[in-house]
Amino acid sequence: MKNSNGTGQAPGGLEGELRNYYCRRNIGSFRTEVKAVRLDKYLKVSRLIKRRTVANEACDAGRVLVNDRPVKASYSVKEGDVLEIVFGNKSVKVRVLNVRETVKKEEAAELYEYI
Repeated sequence: MKNSNGTGQAPGGLEGELRNYYCRRNIGSFRTEVKAVRLDKYLKVSRLIKRRTVANEACDAGRVLVNDRPVKASYSVKEGDVLEIVFGNKSVKVRVLNVRETVKKEEAAELYEYI
């Protein structure tokens, strides 16, 4: 059975949502903003940790806390989250201000603020 738009599928629906998602992601500049990104990728993009593999290992070792809870590298970081990274006897605590897939080196510090 065909609907008013001439296809056999419901207007909008999951397929429409996915189409809109990919359009929002691919149109415009390559520095598109997203709502959530993996923790290990965020740590690398924000330059809090230099390499993604090192960020992944830090998460696995329990040295990265989000909102005072140890989390895995696959945790989805959102704006407003508080990250604490333990480097030996030193600890760094930041609040996430913005979440992006990629960012220029000069703009990396704009993704978080030190607490």
